[in-house]
Amino acid sequence: MKVIILAGGYGTRLGEMTRDIPKPMAMIGDKPILWHIMKIYSHYGFNDFVLSLGYKHQVIKEYFYHYDNHTNDFTIHLGSNKVESLNAHGESKWNVTLANTGLNTLKGARIKRVEKYLDDDLTLGTYGDGVADIDIGKLVEFHKSHGKMLTITGVRPPSRFGEIVVHDNQVKSFSEKPQSSSGLINGGFFVFDKRLLEYLTTDENCDLEYGAFEKIAQQGELMVYKHEGQWECVDTERDYKHLNKLWDSNEAFWKVWE
Repeated sequence: MKVIILAGGYGTRLGEMTRDIPKPMAMIGDKPILWHIMKIYSHYGFNDFVLSLGYKHQVIKEYFYHYDNHTNDFTIHLGSNKVESLNAHGESKWNVTLANTGLNTLKGARIKRVEKYLDDDLTLGTYGDGVADIDIGKLVEFHKSHGKMLTITGVRPPSRFGEIVVHDNQVKSFSEKPQSSSGLINGGFFVFDKRLLEYLTTDENCDLEYGAFEKIAQQGELMVYKHEGQWECVDTERDYKHLNKLWDSNEAFWKVWE
């Protein structure tokens, strides 16, 4: 089963950080967030990736084309220009298809433009900026159990602001970024069968949520898998710093692979 990762957006709310790199290449620790997302899927046995690229697509292509050199220590034999890797990474099972789907293309068209690389009835998909402690295996099982066209993952968004709990003017607890008690939002991590592709076109203005998903919901073919765990995305510089803080302090909730 292939995993499409929509990795073509500008990431303008990250400011100067995305001047030279696309948003999915924002570093969490010493690896781009795109790598973290792929590690989640790989942990559950899904290792065939289709990266739908756009803005600064060449940065992502270069990263994976020279993945061994980016990841491993190596020795260069200058006489022969031979490069010898001195260690091995843990991603030897990954198959990564990198497709440039256009600079200003919306999400629906980005999926439609990689249709030729999809060969299974079911396909997994997500966005290139969100992580979660989600069990992908259970998500797929849920999708198969109801027989509908599409399953999206519903998550509770983290609060944009800190939260204090007060009793008699005394602060009892303080949380920098608590989980919100508001309603569910689409957290990515979706599963669909081939019928979804009939709702999409290669026109760059073909969107996904505001278009195909709405129509499919109206027809009763859209289900939600409620993820009760944690989810966050890199939308702003504050999000970026928060995820790095979690990673550096060994509190990365999405690190399901260890």
